[in-house]
Amino acid sequence: MEEFGFHTKKHLGQNFLTNTDVLKRIVAAGDVTAADDVIEIGPGIGALTEFLAASAHQVLALEIDASLLPVLAETMAPYPNVAVENQDVLKADLPALIAKHFDGQHNIKVVANLPYYITTPILMHLLGTDINIAGITVMMQKEVAGRLTAEPRSKDYGSLSIAVQNVAEVEVAFTVNRNSFVPAPNVDSAIVVLHMREVPVAEIADQAGFDKLVKGAFAARRKTIWNNLVHLYGKSPDAKEAIQKALADAGVEQQARAEQLSIKKFAELQQNLQKNGLA
Repeated sequence: MEEFGFHTKKHLGQNFLTNTDVLKRIVAAGDVTAADDVIEIGPGIGALTEFLAASAHQVLALEIDASLLPVLAETMAPYPNVAVENQDVLKADLPALIAKHFDGQHNIKVVANLPYYITTPILMHLLGTDINIAGITVMMQKEVAGRLTAEPRSKDYGSLSIAVQNVAEVEVAFTVNRNSFVPAPNVDSAIVVLHMREVPVAEIADQAGFDKLVKGAFAARRKTIWNNLVHLYGKSPDAKEAIQKALADAGVEQQARAEQLSIKKFAELQQNLQKNGLA
């Protein structure tokens, strides 16, 4: 960073991981081998990229900050199996980039130290792609990791828990002290590993309707699911009657709170809401 006169940009969430022991543990947590092609998001100065290159068949690193490209060109020069693209992962044509850099003969994994300010959008973007991703290993804020792994009836359980856990098994591999970064962030971090499920916990026919229901049910956590659904679907007598019937048919008490419902119970509730004319 001194050599290139580079200064971190706070608006891009640039906190560079410099603890080599942690870098090695991230690659181990992702079970990265020569059978894998790896997508890295936000390589920064290439610290994690080097360790990935030493283990993976091929690494595709997406870096949004063009001023880091000269740094990466130097740090990645010894690694012919690393390709760096100046791309925003949320806007990039990932299938095209994969076709360009990967041979289609290896597992595709994502391993990254995600910018904390945009962790959730990136994660949901990856889970929503048509790419056959074998696994995702990412560093994120410890608090967000708690929400991803939260179980029903816990304070951290919410719409993010449901969205991720429906399609992946989630585990926290280990936590990372803030002093492992330059500059040090204001929070501690965690390495989270997502193993993609072959079959979702609940088959969702109408994903948009399901997402609407779940987010609406958690809109006001202290309120009952009845109150949240009335706010979501309407206060007319017909809407209230439909909500009441849907809850009864799904076996959900009107005084229950959203955090008490499992993924399967939310899916069942959505189906009953649709049967009663609510989408």
